Amino acid sequence: MAKVEIYTSPFCGFCHRAKSLLKKKNVDFEEMDVMMDSAKRKEMEARAPSARTVPQIFIDDKSIGGCDELYALDAAGKLDPLLQGGAAG
Repeated sequence: MAKVEIYTSPFCGFCHRAKSLLKKKNVDFEEMDVMMDSAKRKEMEARAPSARTVPQIFIDDKSIGGCDELYALDAAGKLDPLLQGGAAG
């Protein structure tokens, strides 16, 4: 199973949607709340330099983007292989 990390904030609807999809797929993930933790926000920005919004999702240390990108991967049939630790082509 792939390592999944998601940077979030508590009042973000897109964060809730992304976490909901991951939970629906029974995926364990590490959540980092950037709202009150400036160090975590800086860490997120260092890992995904063009990212300024949440959620920011990483699968096996690779940035996949935010909620829309997560759902797009799922719709294209590429999310499940990524979550199993395979490449998404």
